[in-house]
Amino acid sequence: MGVIKRLIRKLEVSDQEDMSFTEQFLANEDLVPVPPEKRTWGTWNFIAFWIADSFNINTWMIVSSMVQLGLSWWQAWICVWIGYGVVAPFIVANARPGAIFHVTFPVVARTSFGLYGSLWCVFNRGAMACIWYGVQASIGGTCMLVMLRAIWPSVNNIPNSMPESSGTNTRDFMCFFLFWLISLPAIWFPIHKIRHLFTVKAVVAPAAGITFFIWCIVKAHGVGPIVRQPATIHGSELGWSMVVSLMSCISNMATLVTNAPDFASRAKYPSAAGLPQLISVPLGFSIVSFVGIIVSSSSQTLYGEAIWSPIDLLNRFLDNNPSHATRFGVWFIAASFIIAQLGTNISANSISAGCDLTALFPRFINIRRGGFIAAIVGLCMLPWNLLKSSNSFTSYLSAYSVFLSSIAGVMITEYWVIRKGHFRVKDLYSTRRDGWYWYTYGINFRAYAAYIAGILINVVGFAGATGRTVPLAATRIYEMSFFTGFGVSALVFWVLNHFFPVPGASSKFQEIDVSQDDNTSTSGGDEESVSDYDRKDLDKGVVKTEVMPVAAS
Repeated sequence: MGVIKRLIRKLEVSDQEDMSFTEQFLANEDLVPVPPEKRTWGTWNFIAFWIADSFNINTWMIVSSMVQLGLSWWQAWICVWIGYGVVAPFIVANARPGAIFHVTFPVVARTSFGLYGSLWCVFNRGAMACIWYGVQASIGGTCMLVMLRAIWPSVNNIPNSMPESSGTNTRDFMCFFLFWLISLPAIWFPIHKIRHLFTVKAVVAPAAGITFFIWCIVKAHGVGPIVRQPATIHGSELGWSMVVSLMSCISNMATLVTNAPDFASRAKYPSAAGLPQLISVPLGFSIVSFVGIIVSSSSQTLYGEAIWSPIDLLNRFLDNNPSHATRFGVWFIAASFIIAQLGTNISANSISAGCDLTALFPRFINIRRGGFIAAIVGLCMLPWNLLKSSNSFTSYLSAYSVFLSSIAGVMITEYWVIRKGHFRVKDLYSTRRDGWYWYTYGINFRAYAAYIAGILINVVGFAGATGRTVPLAATRIYEMSFFTGFGVSALVFWVLNHFFPVPGASSKFQEIDVSQDDNTSTSGGDEESVSDYDRKDLDKGVVKTEVMPVAAS
């Protein structure tokens, strides 16, 4: 037993001998408020982050589905502008508590769902982050194949030694594994330092995109026919197709809306997570999608068909014994796409999974360990099989925004409407029965009723998306799933809080930690501020579940 105890002690993320099991469940170094020395993200870091995040293969190709619906290129591009322009305020709104109080998504979720009720939201987000990590790594593997093929053309002809049941072949698995492997060092860096990766990506990836853009126009002697192609649908069909298109942009960002506090918690000052994100989100994604439109249009002139995937197009460039200059150009662009895909996977999945798993198992997991767990799960789940074998699985991943939008609806309403910026930070790490976030045995049933309501309104439409016959009205509701999920959950949460008010509900908006207004006395009779008392403990990763009573709020 002594050996097992020593092993368990070594697996713990910090020395927590003086903490009870309950205390260990609520905090570790990555869950407590970020100390000032780790608040390193300034205005330009957030701008670089979104420029970097926007440059990825999904954004490049997002217009393809819109054009295939029958939209002209400029109508599709307007949808991109509107979609990302609309979602940016949601990101800023949910990032605000992280920027003000310097806590991550799992801790912010405690304010609305409760100390223990938040764990379901955290588990959902963490599980999906692990799955998406594998999916994005699989896409990164295709970039690796193109880059290696540009250096050694014989890579394309590597004999297959893997069985058909594996769902892949030796060449593709080798490229996937190489991408997976080079991603591991990036997971090691803490959030306040990983900003440098996004700065590098914000320089390299756009440079590669502009190079690709100019190269294709020159090679095709023009911008191609897609830019002259009119819309093939009209009237209400065109209107609803545009709605579906802009909603695809919004749904694509549902994950980053939900976990916005993760990065905002590292902000040097609150405004760094405000206007810079509001502007850079629509601008970055719209520019990248425009480059994708022109490159794909040029490909139709070159090959007689529009090739929307930049990786497939680069692969075409390597056919028929290309020149050394062509191979170098393809290598540079493919290598940049690898950096782009790596940065996207770290920002959207690795860090998110790390933060979420930290909240689920704070005694043994920190953000770094959580990121490595996500990488291992992404490898073991064989993501290429999921992408190849099931269209319904891809539909499910896309539809998951319904669940996330319902969570975001509750969180944003809690901060901006119910408690109006008022936080009680010490109660986020305390199981006191009179704490703001204890609710009913640590669960806020108002939040769960609202969350379920936001999901239920989209359930019938989701069934239609998987191939079942459903009423047209249900389909229309589901086509606006982010807004219907967010709106219904927010409205139900507000109504329930009106009839069943919670501690700390305020009529005046003021972003303040009311812990600083509380006083308590120690058993020895010496007066000490609760905020100071708890802050010292929080800075050391320690929480207290038994604190002297405070004045009623």
